Amino acid sequence: MEASSGRPSPAQDGLATLGPELVHLRTALEGRFLGWAAERGAEPMLFPPLMRVTDLEKFDYFRNFPHLPLFVAGLRPECLHETAEHGIAVQAIPGSELAAAAYALPSAACYNIYLHLSGAVVDAPRYITTVASCFRNEQRYDDLRRLWGFTMREIVCIGTREEVQDHVRHFKQRVIRFGEELGLGLAVEIGEDPFYQPKGARSLMQQLFPQKEEFVYDGSLAIASLNFHRNFFGERCKISTAGGQPAFTGCVAFGLERWLHALSDRFGGDLAAAAAAVAHAG
Repeated sequence: MEASSGRPSPAQDGLATLGPELVHLRTALEGRFLGWAAERGAEPMLFPPLMRVTDLEKFDYFRNFPHLPLFVAGLRPECLHETAEHGIAVQAIPGSELAAAAYALPSAACYNIYLHLSGAVVDAPRYITTVASCFRNEQRYDDLRRLWGFTMREIVCIGTREEVQDHVRHFKQRVIRFGEELGLGLAVEIGEDPFYQPKGARSLMQQLFPQKEEFVYDGSLAIASLNFHRNFFGERCKISTAGGQPAFTGCVAFGLERWLHALSDRFGGDLAAAAAAVAHAG
């Protein structure tokens, strides 16, 4: 597979390897996003690389996203010796030989933030930023556009409805300006993210007043998103405001490898020029 610049693709079969130039560009992007987070007073946090299935179940995750999860499981104890001794090259491990999976790989960075704040009272808007390796069981994979594993940077706000909506509005304008300065020609489109049961009242409200917007490059590639979750995570994790009501949450999320693709394409494969543009934009 060839990248759009004519260079060999850094990704094969949904697995990406970033060379020095791409790492330099990624570092420049992360520096910009971390700077934005610091300006908001966001606390930097890192979370474990695995999530408990029981925690994801609190968010109706397997009902709403049954196609996405990737699970982590070891070999069943009775299969250990046989697998080690069968003497042939292993191509794949049959599901029948795997133990029950109690853990999953995260598909988004922000879930752990809400779990971390379970039971907390937020008496002022709380801003947290985190980055995570995320994984999705996609139907197909395409260069850096769509990967098995990718990196997501998020800047999250937890607070009242007004505080969270202000956070989302702030970053909508910020990403639009950043995209304009880089010449990316980003379009803002309504996205879908079914946090609520399909036939529930909240799902209807989400359709009437969309809660997810995506910044789309070249007509098809969402490289960032704005997400207003209402008080869904506040209710599920018992996070409340000073007034005793479930907290609202929202975030801006950046798919770093997708940004790398968009910038490489925009600058014709000149990654040094792309990194310089990121450093000077804004």
